[in-house]
Amino acid sequence: MASLRLALAQFDFPVGAVAANAARIADLAAQARCGGAELVVFPELALSGYPPEDLLLRPSFLAACESELEALAGNFGEMAALVGHPHSEGEVYNAASLLHQGRVERVTYKQILPNYGVFDDKRYFRPGHATAVAAIAGVQVVLLICEDVWRPEPLMQVAAAGAELVVVINASPWDGAKQAEREAVLKARAAESGCAMAYLNLVGGQDEVVYDGAAILVNGDGSIAARAPAFLDALLWAEFDSAARRWYPQDWPTVVDASPEAVLYAALTRGTRDYVDKNGFPGVLLGLSGGIDSALTLALAVDALGPDRVTAVMMPTRYTSQLSLEGARDQAQRLGVGYHVIPIETTFQSFVDALAPAFAGKAADTTEENLQSRTRGAMLMALSNKHGQLLLATGNKSEMAVGYATLYGDMCGGYAPLKDVYKTLVYRLARWRNGAGGYAGGAGDSWIIPPAVIERAPSAELRDNQTDQDSLPDYGKLDAILSRFIEGEQSQAEIIAEGFDASTVHRVVRLVLRNEFKRRQSAPGPRVTTRAFGRERRYPITSGWT
Repeated sequence: MASLRLALAQFDFPVGAVAANAARIADLAAQARCGGAELVVFPELALSGYPPEDLLLRPSFLAACESELEALAGNFGEMAALVGHPHSEGEVYNAASLLHQGRVERVTYKQILPNYGVFDDKRYFRPGHATAVAAIAGVQVVLLICEDVWRPEPLMQVAAAGAELVVVINASPWDGAKQAEREAVLKARAAESGCAMAYLNLVGGQDEVVYDGAAILVNGDGSIAARAPAFLDALLWAEFDSAARRWYPQDWPTVVDASPEAVLYAALTRGTRDYVDKNGFPGVLLGLSGGIDSALTLALAVDALGPDRVTAVMMPTRYTSQLSLEGARDQAQRLGVGYHVIPIETTFQSFVDALAPAFAGKAADTTEENLQSRTRGAMLMALSNKHGQLLLATGNKSEMAVGYATLYGDMCGGYAPLKDVYKTLVYRLARWRNGAGGYAGGAGDSWIIPPAVIERAPSAELRDNQTDQDSLPDYGKLDAILSRFIEGEQSQAEIIAEGFDASTVHRVVRLVLRNEFKRRQSAPGPRVTTRAFGRERRYPITSGWT
Protein backbone atom coordinates (compact mmCIF):
# COMPACT_ATOMS: atom_id res chain seq x y z
CA MET A 1 0.00 0.00 0.00
CA ALA A 2 1.02 3.62 -0.53
CA SER A 3 2.11 6.41 1.75
CA LEU A 4 1.52 10.14 1.38
CA ARG A 5 3.51 13.08 2.70
CA LEU A 6 1.10 15.90 3.51
CA ALA A 7 1.52 19.60 4.34
CA LEU A 8 -1.40 21.54 5.82
CA ALA A 9 -1.21 25.32 5.45
CA GLN A 10 -2.96 26.59 8.58
CA PHE A 11 -2.70 30.29 7.77
CA ASP A 12 -4.70 33.49 7.48
CA PHE A 13 -5.92 34.47 4.03
CA PRO A 14 -7.57 37.92 4.32
CA VAL A 15 -10.85 38.68 2.59
CA GLY A 16 -10.48 40.47 -0.73
CA ALA A 17 -6.67 40.30 -0.83
CA VAL A 18 -6.73 38.03 -3.86
CA ALA A 19 -3.26 38.80 -5.26
CA ALA A 20 -1.65 38.73 -1.80
CA ASN A 21 -3.39 35.44 -0.99
CA ALA A 22 -2.17 33.93 -4.25
CA ALA A 23 1.37 35.05 -3.45
CA ARG A 24 1.14 33.47 0.02
CA ILE A 25 -0.19 30.24 -1.48
CA ALA A 26 2.72 30.15 -3.93
CA ASP A 27 5.26 30.83 -1.18
CA LEU A 28 3.86 28.17 1.13
CA ALA A 29 3.70 25.72 -1.77
CA ALA A 30 7.39 26.31 -2.43
CA GLN A 31 8.13 25.54 1.23
CA ALA A 32 6.01 22.41 1.04
CA ARG A 33 7.78 21.24 -2.11
CA CYS A 34 11.18 21.78 -0.50
CA GLY A 35 10.00 19.66 2.42
CA GLY A 36 9.07 16.79 0.13
CA ALA A 37 5.30 17.16 0.34
CA GLU A 38 3.26 15.23 -2.19
CA LEU A 39 0.12 17.15 -1.32
CA VAL A 40 -0.21 20.63 0.20
CA VAL A 41 -3.63 21.78 1.35
CA PHE A 42 -5.05 25.30 1.79
CA PRO A 43 -8.26 26.36 3.60
CA GLU A 44 -11.74 26.92 2.23
CA LEU A 45 -11.87 29.96 -0.10
CA ALA A 46 -8.21 30.67 0.66
CA LEU A 47 -7.82 32.59 -2.58
CA SER A 48 -10.65 35.05 -1.91
CA GLY A 49 -10.61 34.98 1.89
CA TYR A 50 -13.67 33.98 3.89
CA PRO A 51 -16.39 35.18 3.99
CA PRO A 52 -16.16 37.44 0.92
CA GLU A 53 -19.88 38.26 1.25
CA ASP A 54 -21.16 40.61 -1.49
CA LEU A 55 -17.76 40.76 -3.17
CA LEU A 56 -19.02 37.53 -4.73
CA LEU A 57 -21.64 39.57 -6.59
CA ARG A 58 -18.93 41.52 -8.43
CA PRO A 59 -17.86 39.93 -11.74
CA SER A 60 -14.47 41.66 -11.52
CA PHE A 61 -13.78 39.99 -8.17
CA LEU A 62 -14.67 36.54 -9.47
CA ALA A 63 -12.56 37.14 -12.58
CA ALA A 64 -9.56 38.10 -10.44
CA CYS A 65 -9.91 34.86 -8.46
CA GLU A 66 -10.06 32.79 -11.65
CA SER A 67 -7.04 34.57 -13.10
CA GLU A 68 -4.92 34.04 -9.99
CA LEU A 69 -5.93 30.38 -9.82
CA GLU A 70 -4.82 29.78 -13.41
CA ALA A 71 -1.50 31.49 -12.69
CA LEU A 72 -1.01 29.39 -9.54
CA ALA A 73 -1.48 26.12 -11.38
CA GLY A 74 1.97 26.39 -12.90
CA ASN A 75 3.70 26.58 -9.51
CA PHE A 76 3.27 23.03 -8.25
CA GLY A 77 4.84 20.58 -10.70
CA GLU A 78 4.65 16.99 -9.45
CA MET A 79 3.37 18.07 -6.04
CA ALA A 80 -0.42 18.35 -5.84
CA ALA A 81 -2.16 21.27 -4.15
CA LEU A 82 -5.74 21.65 -2.98
CA VAL A 83 -6.81 25.31 -3.07
CA GLY A 84 -10.17 26.72 -2.01
CA HIS A 85 -11.66 29.47 -4.18
CA PRO A 86 -14.94 30.82 -5.59
CA HIS A 87 -15.69 29.47 -9.05
CA SER A 88 -18.12 30.95 -11.54
CA GLU A 89 -19.76 29.08 -14.41
CA GLY A 90 -22.82 31.25 -14.82
CA GLU A 91 -23.57 30.24 -11.25
CA VAL A 92 -21.09 30.75 -8.38
CA TYR A 93 -19.76 27.77 -6.42
CA ASN A 94 -17.71 27.37 -3.28
CA ALA A 95 -14.98 25.31 -4.91
CA ALA A 96 -11.71 23.55 -4.31
CA SER A 97 -9.31 22.85 -7.15
CA LEU A 98 -6.65 20.17 -7.22
CA LEU A 99 -3.65 21.70 -8.98
CA HIS A 100 -1.15 19.23 -10.39
CA GLN A 101 1.44 19.14 -13.18
CA GLY A 102 0.81 22.71 -14.27
CA ARG A 103 -2.96 22.53 -14.60
CA VAL A 104 -6.24 22.39 -12.73
CA GLU A 105 -6.68 18.64 -12.59
CA ARG A 106 -10.00 18.52 -10.76
CA VAL A 107 -12.59 20.94 -9.34
CA THR A 108 -15.03 19.96 -6.61
CA TYR A 109 -17.94 21.99 -5.28
CA LYS A 110 -19.29 22.30 -1.76
CA GLN A 111 -22.51 20.30 -1.62
CA ILE A 112 -24.11 21.25 1.69
CA LEU A 113 -24.48 25.01 2.04
CA PRO A 114 -24.93 26.18 5.65
CA ASN A 115 -27.44 28.94 6.18
CA TYR A 116 -27.56 29.37 9.94
CA GLY A 117 -25.66 31.35 12.56
CA VAL A 118 -22.97 33.42 10.85
CA PHE A 119 -23.27 31.44 7.60
CA ASP A 120 -25.09 32.82 4.58
CA ASP A 121 -23.87 30.44 1.87
CA LYS A 122 -27.19 30.09 0.06
CA ARG A 123 -27.19 33.82 -0.68
CA TYR A 124 -24.09 33.41 -2.82
CA PHE A 125 -23.48 29.82 -3.91
CA ARG A 126 -25.13 26.98 -5.73
CA PRO A 127 -24.55 23.47 -4.35
CA GLY A 128 -22.46 20.78 -5.94
CA HIS A 129 -23.85 17.27 -6.33
CA ALA A 130 -20.91 14.88 -6.45
CA THR A 131 -18.04 13.97 -4.16
CA ALA A 132 -14.59 14.09 -5.74
CA VAL A 133 -11.94 11.39 -5.27
CA ALA A 134 -8.40 11.77 -6.56
CA ALA A 135 -5.46 9.39 -6.64
CA ILE A 136 -2.50 11.22 -5.07
CA ALA A 137 0.79 9.35 -4.66
CA GLY A 138 -1.19 6.13 -4.95
CA VAL A 139 -3.65 7.06 -2.17
CA GLN A 140 -7.37 7.42 -2.86
CA VAL A 141 -8.18 10.84 -1.39
CA VAL A 142 -11.70 12.20 -0.88
CA LEU A 143 -11.93 15.99 -1.25
CA LEU A 144 -14.57 17.68 0.92
CA ILE A 145 -15.37 21.29 1.83
CA CYS A 146 -16.39 22.22 5.39
CA GLU A 147 -20.08 21.43 5.94
CA ASP A 148 -19.83 18.39 3.65
CA VAL A 149 -18.08 16.47 6.43
CA TRP A 150 -20.79 17.34 9.00
CA ARG A 151 -23.28 15.12 7.14
CA PRO A 152 -22.64 11.46 6.31
CA GLU A 153 -24.01 11.52 2.75
CA PRO A 154 -21.15 13.18 0.79
CA LEU A 155 -18.53 10.78 2.14
CA MET A 156 -20.74 7.69 1.94
CA GLN A 157 -21.16 8.31 -1.80
CA VAL A 158 -17.57 7.18 -2.31
CA ALA A 159 -16.49 5.36 0.86
CA ALA A 160 -17.36 1.95 -0.51
CA ALA A 161 -15.33 2.55 -3.69
CA GLY A 162 -11.92 2.29 -2.06
CA ALA A 163 -11.50 5.70 -0.47
CA GLU A 164 -8.68 5.74 2.11
CA LEU A 165 -8.22 9.32 3.23
CA VAL A 166 -10.54 12.32 3.55
CA VAL A 167 -9.09 15.82 3.25
CA VAL A 168 -11.58 18.47 4.35
CA ILE A 169 -10.87 22.19 4.02
CA ASN A 170 -12.73 24.61 6.25
CA ALA A 171 -13.51 28.17 7.23
CA SER A 172 -15.14 27.30 10.52
CA PRO A 173 -15.56 30.14 13.05
CA TRP A 174 -14.50 29.48 16.62
CA ASP A 175 -16.66 29.36 19.70
CA GLY A 176 -16.09 27.69 23.03
CA ALA A 177 -17.93 24.49 22.08
CA LYS A 178 -16.67 24.12 18.51
CA GLN A 179 -13.56 21.94 18.90
CA ALA A 180 -15.37 19.17 20.77
CA GLU A 181 -18.11 19.20 18.14
CA ARG A 182 -15.60 18.96 15.30
CA GLU A 183 -13.78 16.03 16.84
CA ALA A 184 -17.05 14.18 17.43
CA VAL A 185 -18.04 14.67 13.78
CA LEU A 186 -14.66 13.58 12.42
CA LYS A 187 -14.62 10.48 14.63
CA ALA A 188 -18.13 9.61 13.42
CA ARG A 189 -17.16 9.95 9.75
CA ALA A 190 -14.05 7.80 10.32
CA ALA A 191 -16.12 5.12 12.05
CA GLU A 192 -18.72 5.10 9.26
CA SER A 193 -16.23 4.98 6.40
CA GLY A 194 -13.03 3.50 7.76
CA CYS A 195 -11.20 6.47 6.23
CA ALA A 196 -8.61 8.57 8.00
CA MET A 197 -9.33 12.29 8.19
CA ALA A 198 -7.25 15.44 7.71
CA TYR A 199 -9.11 18.55 8.86
CA LEU A 200 -7.65 21.95 7.94
CA ASN A 201 -9.22 25.21 9.06
CA LEU A 202 -8.63 28.87 8.33
CA VAL A 203 -7.02 30.97 11.07
CA GLY A 204 -7.43 34.69 11.83
CA GLY A 205 -9.97 37.40 12.61
CA GLN A 206 -12.40 38.75 10.02
CA ASP A 207 -14.75 41.48 11.24
CA GLU A 208 -17.08 39.75 13.73
CA VAL A 209 -15.78 36.21 13.39
CA VAL A 210 -12.49 34.63 14.33
CA TYR A 211 -11.11 31.39 12.92
CA ASP A 212 -8.94 29.21 15.11
CA GLY A 213 -7.17 26.87 12.73
CA ALA A 214 -6.82 23.96 15.18
CA ALA A 215 -6.16 21.37 12.46
CA ILE A 216 -6.91 17.76 13.37
CA LEU A 217 -5.63 14.42 12.09
CA VAL A 218 -7.85 11.40 12.75
CA ASN A 219 -6.78 7.81 12.13
CA GLY A 220 -9.04 5.36 10.35
CA ASP A 221 -10.10 3.82 13.66
CA GLY A 222 -11.34 7.20 14.91
CA SER A 223 -8.46 7.95 17.25
CA ILE A 224 -6.94 11.43 17.25
CA ALA A 225 -3.41 11.44 15.84
CA ALA A 226 -2.67 15.16 16.23
CA ARG A 227 -4.21 18.47 17.21
CA ALA A 228 -2.71 21.79 16.17
CA PRO A 229 -2.81 24.73 18.58
CA ALA A 230 -5.60 27.23 18.03
CA PHE A 231 -4.91 30.67 16.54
CA LEU A 232 -1.41 29.75 15.38
CA ASP A 233 -0.19 30.18 11.79
CA ALA A 234 1.80 27.07 10.87
CA LEU A 235 2.75 24.74 8.05
CA LEU A 236 1.94 21.32 9.49
CA TRP A 237 3.54 18.09 8.30
CA ALA A 238 2.42 14.47 8.46
CA GLU A 239 3.01 11.10 6.85
CA PHE A 240 -0.01 8.95 6.01
CA ASP A 241 0.23 5.15 5.92
CA SER A 242 -2.64 3.94 3.76
CA ALA A 243 -2.22 0.30 4.78
CA ALA A 244 -2.77 1.07 8.46
CA ARG A 245 -4.95 4.15 7.79
CA ARG A 246 -2.76 5.95 10.32
CA TRP A 247 -1.11 9.34 10.58
CA TYR A 248 2.41 10.09 11.74
CA PRO A 249 2.54 13.83 12.50
CA GLN A 250 5.98 15.43 12.34
CA ASP A 251 7.05 18.15 14.79
CA TRP A 252 3.61 19.63 15.31
CA PRO A 253 3.66 22.61 17.68
CA THR A 254 2.45 21.76 21.15
CA VAL A 255 -0.43 23.30 23.05
CA VAL A 256 0.98 25.04 26.13
CA ASP A 257 -2.34 25.90 27.82
CA ALA A 258 -5.57 24.39 26.51
CA SER A 259 -7.79 25.75 29.28
CA PRO A 260 -11.05 27.43 28.16
CA GLU A 261 -9.75 30.78 29.41
CA ALA A 262 -6.47 30.46 27.51
CA VAL A 263 -8.17 29.62 24.21
CA LEU A 264 -10.80 32.35 24.64
CA TYR A 265 -8.13 34.91 25.46
CA ALA A 266 -6.22 33.86 22.34
CA ALA A 267 -9.40 34.30 20.28
CA LEU A 268 -9.96 37.82 21.61
CA THR A 269 -6.37 38.93 21.08
CA ARG A 270 -6.22 37.42 17.59
CA GLY A 271 -9.53 39.03 16.63
CA THR A 272 -8.40 42.41 17.93
CA ARG A 273 -4.96 42.28 16.29
CA ASP A 274 -6.32 41.25 12.90
CA TYR A 275 -9.11 43.84 12.92
CA VAL A 276 -6.65 46.63 13.71
CA ASP A 277 -3.93 45.49 11.32
CA LYS A 278 -6.13 44.50 8.38
CA ASN A 279 -7.90 47.86 8.52
CA GLY A 280 -4.63 49.78 8.60
CA PHE A 281 -4.81 51.45 12.01
CA PRO A 282 -1.46 52.40 13.57
CA GLY A 283 -2.76 51.57 17.03
CA VAL A 284 -5.67 51.80 19.45
CA LEU A 285 -6.85 53.92 22.34
CA LEU A 286 -9.43 53.30 25.04
CA GLY A 287 -10.97 54.93 28.06
CA LEU A 288 -9.40 53.40 31.15
CA SER A 289 -11.95 53.85 33.94
CA GLY A 290 -10.40 51.86 36.76
CA GLY A 291 -13.05 49.15 36.25
CA ILE A 292 -12.64 45.52 35.28
CA ASP A 293 -13.86 45.77 31.67
CA SER A 294 -11.49 48.52 30.58
CA ALA A 295 -8.65 46.89 32.53
CA LEU A 296 -9.12 43.58 30.70
CA THR A 297 -9.50 45.39 27.37
CA LEU A 298 -6.21 47.19 27.99
CA ALA A 299 -4.45 43.90 28.74
CA LEU A 300 -5.91 42.36 25.58
CA ALA A 301 -4.84 45.33 23.48
CA VAL A 302 -1.27 45.23 24.77
CA ASP A 303 -1.02 41.47 24.25
CA ALA A 304 -2.45 41.86 20.74
CA LEU A 305 -0.49 44.88 19.54
CA GLY A 306 2.32 45.68 21.97
CA PRO A 307 2.42 48.65 24.37
CA ASP A 308 3.82 51.09 21.80
CA ARG A 309 0.56 50.90 19.82
CA VAL A 310 -1.81 51.40 22.76
CA THR A 311 -2.97 54.59 24.50
CA ALA A 312 -5.14 54.68 27.62
CA VAL A 313 -7.11 57.74 28.76
CA MET A 314 -8.53 58.36 32.24
CA MET A 315 -11.30 60.99 32.29
CA PRO A 316 -12.28 61.59 35.91
CA THR A 317 -15.20 63.51 37.37
CA ARG A 318 -16.22 64.25 40.96
CA TYR A 319 -17.57 60.68 41.16
CA THR A 320 -14.33 58.94 40.17
CA SER A 321 -12.89 57.12 43.18
CA GLN A 322 -9.29 57.20 44.31
CA LEU A 323 -9.18 53.44 43.72
CA SER A 324 -10.10 53.99 40.08
CA LEU A 325 -7.51 56.72 39.64
CA GLU A 326 -4.74 54.67 41.22
CA GLY A 327 -5.71 51.42 39.51
CA ALA A 328 -5.80 52.97 36.05
CA ARG A 329 -2.50 54.80 36.54
CA ASP A 330 -0.74 51.75 37.97
CA GLN A 331 -1.90 49.44 35.18
CA ALA A 332 -0.97 51.91 32.44
CA GLN A 333 2.49 52.38 33.94
CA ARG A 334 3.03 48.68 34.46
CA LEU A 335 2.07 47.84 30.88
CA GLY A 336 4.09 50.75 29.45
CA VAL A 337 1.31 52.25 27.34
CA GLY A 338 0.74 55.89 26.52
CA TYR A 339 -1.40 57.42 29.24
CA HIS A 340 -3.37 60.64 29.55
CA VAL A 341 -5.50 62.03 32.36
CA ILE A 342 -8.10 64.42 30.98
CA PRO A 343 -10.54 65.65 33.66
CA ILE A 344 -14.02 66.21 32.23
CA GLU A 345 -15.72 67.83 35.23
CA THR A 346 -15.61 71.32 33.70
CA THR A 347 -16.71 70.12 30.27
CA PHE A 348 -19.54 68.08 31.76
CA GLN A 349 -20.70 71.01 33.88
CA SER A 350 -20.73 73.27 30.82
CA PHE A 351 -23.18 70.87 29.16
CA VAL A 352 -25.33 70.86 32.28
CA ASP A 353 -25.29 74.67 32.42
CA ALA A 354 -26.12 75.03 28.74
CA LEU A 355 -29.04 72.61 29.06
CA ALA A 356 -30.35 74.07 32.33
CA PRO A 357 -33.01 76.33 30.76
CA ALA A 358 -34.37 73.44 28.70
CA PHE A 359 -34.25 71.13 31.73
CA ALA A 360 -36.05 73.60 34.02
CA GLY A 361 -38.44 71.88 36.40
CA LYS A 362 -36.88 68.46 35.82
CA ALA A 363 -34.97 66.67 38.58
CA ALA A 364 -31.53 65.25 37.88
CA ASP A 365 -31.70 61.61 36.75
CA THR A 366 -29.91 59.20 34.39
CA THR A 367 -29.81 62.00 31.80
CA GLU A 368 -26.98 63.68 33.70
CA GLU A 369 -25.28 60.33 34.27
CA ASN A 370 -25.37 59.55 30.56
CA LEU A 371 -24.11 63.05 29.78
CA GLN A 372 -20.89 62.24 31.63
CA SER A 373 -20.46 59.14 29.50
CA ARG A 374 -21.19 61.09 26.33
CA THR A 375 -18.66 63.73 27.31
CA ARG A 376 -16.07 60.98 27.56
CA GLY A 377 -17.19 59.55 24.23
CA ALA A 378 -16.71 62.91 22.50
CA MET A 379 -13.24 63.29 24.01
CA LEU A 380 -12.17 59.82 22.97
CA MET A 381 -13.48 60.22 19.43
CA ALA A 382 -11.60 63.52 19.15
CA LEU A 383 -8.38 61.77 20.18
CA SER A 384 -9.10 58.98 17.70
CA ASN A 385 -9.62 61.50 14.89
CA LYS A 386 -6.52 63.49 15.76
CA HIS A 387 -4.11 60.57 16.11
CA GLY A 388 -5.68 58.05 13.75
CA GLN A 389 -5.94 55.38 16.43
CA LEU A 390 -8.92 53.04 16.53
CA LEU A 391 -11.08 53.57 19.60
CA LEU A 392 -11.87 50.35 21.45
CA ALA A 393 -15.24 50.13 23.20
CA THR A 394 -14.90 48.27 26.48
CA GLY A 395 -18.45 47.02 27.15
CA ASN A 396 -19.24 43.34 27.74
CA LYS A 397 -22.08 41.08 26.57
CA SER A 398 -24.05 41.34 29.82
CA GLU A 399 -24.20 45.12 29.45
CA MET A 400 -25.00 44.96 25.74
CA ALA A 401 -27.77 42.47 26.44
CA VAL A 402 -29.69 44.60 28.92
CA GLY A 403 -28.77 48.03 27.56
CA TYR A 404 -26.52 48.96 30.47
CA ALA A 405 -24.52 51.17 28.12
CA THR A 406 -24.83 54.71 26.79
CA LEU A 407 -25.36 55.41 23.11
CA TYR A 408 -22.71 57.89 21.91
CA GLY A 409 -21.00 57.49 25.27
CA ASP A 410 -19.26 54.34 26.43
CA MET A 411 -20.59 52.62 23.31
CA CYS A 412 -18.36 54.85 21.16
CA GLY A 413 -15.69 52.90 19.36
CA GLY A 414 -14.77 51.06 16.19
CA TYR A 415 -14.23 47.64 17.76
CA ALA A 416 -15.42 46.01 20.99
CA PRO A 417 -13.19 43.12 22.09
CA LEU A 418 -15.51 42.04 24.94
CA LYS A 419 -18.80 42.42 23.07
CA ASP A 420 -19.54 38.67 23.20
CA VAL A 421 -18.04 38.02 26.67
CA TYR A 422 -20.35 37.84 29.67
CA LYS A 423 -19.36 39.77 32.79
CA THR A 424 -18.74 36.66 34.88
CA LEU A 425 -16.36 35.46 32.19
CA VAL A 426 -14.63 38.86 32.18
CA TYR A 427 -13.66 38.18 35.79
CA ARG A 428 -12.46 34.66 34.96
CA LEU A 429 -10.33 35.98 32.11
CA ALA A 430 -8.84 38.71 34.29
CA ARG A 431 -7.85 36.22 36.97
CA TRP A 432 -6.48 33.81 34.36
CA ARG A 433 -4.40 36.56 32.73
CA ASN A 434 -2.92 37.54 36.07
CA GLY A 435 -2.11 33.90 36.73
CA ALA A 436 -0.44 33.64 33.34
CA GLY A 437 1.66 36.63 34.37
CA GLY A 438 2.67 35.06 37.67
CA TYR A 439 0.03 36.49 40.00
CA ALA A 440 -2.05 33.70 41.49
CA GLY A 441 -4.51 35.82 43.44
CA GLY A 442 -2.52 35.92 46.67
CA ALA A 443 0.93 37.25 47.44
CA GLY A 444 3.13 38.82 44.81
CA ASP A 445 2.86 41.82 42.52
CA SER A 446 3.45 40.48 39.02
CA TRP A 447 -0.13 41.23 38.03
CA ILE A 448 -1.30 42.57 34.67
CA ILE A 449 -4.71 43.72 35.93
CA PRO A 450 -4.73 45.38 39.39
CA PRO A 451 -6.09 42.85 41.91
CA ALA A 452 -8.06 45.59 43.67
CA VAL A 453 -9.87 46.31 40.39
CA ILE A 454 -10.84 42.63 40.09
CA GLU A 455 -12.11 42.40 43.65
CA ARG A 456 -14.05 45.68 43.86
CA ALA A 457 -17.80 45.92 43.30
CA PRO A 458 -18.43 46.92 39.65
CA SER A 459 -19.56 50.51 39.17
CA ALA A 460 -20.07 52.99 36.35
CA GLU A 461 -19.16 55.79 38.84
CA LEU A 462 -21.72 58.21 37.45
CA ARG A 463 -23.13 59.14 40.87
CA ASP A 464 -22.13 58.81 44.50
CA ASN A 465 -21.78 55.27 45.87
CA GLN A 466 -23.10 53.72 42.68
CA THR A 467 -22.72 50.01 41.91
CA ASP A 468 -23.99 48.02 38.93
CA GLN A 469 -26.18 45.95 41.24
CA ASP A 470 -28.20 49.06 42.14
CA SER A 471 -30.00 48.59 38.83
CA LEU A 472 -29.06 45.07 37.72
CA PRO A 473 -29.31 41.62 39.31
CA ASP A 474 -26.15 40.01 40.61
CA TYR A 475 -24.04 39.21 37.55
CA GLY A 476 -23.97 35.50 38.37
CA LYS A 477 -27.78 35.37 38.22
CA LEU A 478 -28.00 37.82 35.33
CA ASP A 479 -25.59 35.88 33.13
CA ALA A 480 -27.29 32.60 33.94
CA ILE A 481 -30.62 34.04 32.76
CA LEU A 482 -29.08 35.71 29.72
CA SER A 483 -27.25 32.60 28.51
CA ARG A 484 -30.46 30.58 28.75
CA PHE A 485 -32.47 33.20 26.89
CA ILE A 486 -29.87 34.09 24.25
CA GLU A 487 -27.73 31.02 23.57
CA GLY A 488 -30.28 28.49 24.81
CA GLU A 489 -33.31 30.22 23.21
CA GLN A 490 -35.34 29.21 26.27
CA SER A 491 -38.67 30.85 26.98
CA GLN A 492 -39.28 32.83 30.13
CA ALA A 493 -41.43 30.00 31.48
CA GLU A 494 -38.63 27.48 30.92
CA ILE A 495 -36.09 29.70 32.70
CA ILE A 496 -38.43 30.25 35.65
CA ALA A 497 -39.02 26.49 35.84
CA GLU A 498 -35.31 26.06 36.50
CA GLY A 499 -35.68 27.98 39.75
CA PHE A 500 -35.06 31.61 38.78
CA ASP A 501 -37.20 34.36 40.30
CA ALA A 502 -40.08 35.12 37.95
CA SER A 503 -40.03 38.89 38.33
CA THR A 504 -36.26 38.96 37.69
CA VAL A 505 -36.60 36.81 34.58
CA HIS A 506 -39.41 38.96 33.20
CA ARG A 507 -37.41 42.13 33.83
CA VAL A 508 -34.21 40.80 32.27
CA VAL A 509 -35.96 39.52 29.15
CA ARG A 510 -37.82 42.80 28.78
CA LEU A 511 -34.51 44.66 28.92
CA VAL A 512 -32.96 42.39 26.29
CA LEU A 513 -35.85 42.84 23.87
CA ARG A 514 -36.22 46.60 24.31
CA ASN A 515 -32.52 47.34 23.78
CA GLU A 516 -32.10 45.81 20.34
CA PHE A 517 -31.97 49.37 18.93
CA LYS A 518 -28.82 50.06 20.95
CA ARG A 519 -27.08 46.89 19.82
CA ARG A 520 -27.74 47.75 16.18
CA GLN A 521 -25.56 50.83 16.72
CA SER A 522 -22.78 49.10 18.61
CA ALA A 523 -19.27 48.43 17.37
CA PRO A 524 -18.40 45.02 15.92
CA GLY A 525 -16.56 42.59 18.13
CA PRO A 526 -15.29 39.01 17.94
CA ARG A 527 -17.91 36.26 18.09
CA VAL A 528 -16.87 33.74 20.75
CA THR A 529 -20.19 32.21 21.85
CA THR A 530 -22.75 30.17 19.96
CA ARG A 531 -25.15 33.14 19.72
CA ALA A 532 -23.48 36.51 19.28
CA PHE A 533 -25.28 39.81 18.84
CA GLY A 534 -24.97 41.11 15.30
CA ARG A 535 -24.95 39.04 12.15
CA GLU A 536 -25.82 35.87 14.07
CA ARG A 537 -28.69 37.02 16.31
CA ARG A 538 -30.99 39.15 14.16
CA TYR A 539 -33.99 40.19 16.23
CA PRO A 540 -36.39 42.93 15.07
CA ILE A 541 -36.11 46.30 16.76
CA THR A 542 -39.84 46.86 16.51
CA SER A 543 -41.73 43.85 17.83
CA GLY A 544 -44.77 42.99 19.92
CA TRP A 545 -43.25 39.72 21.11
CA THR A 546 -42.53 39.49 24.84
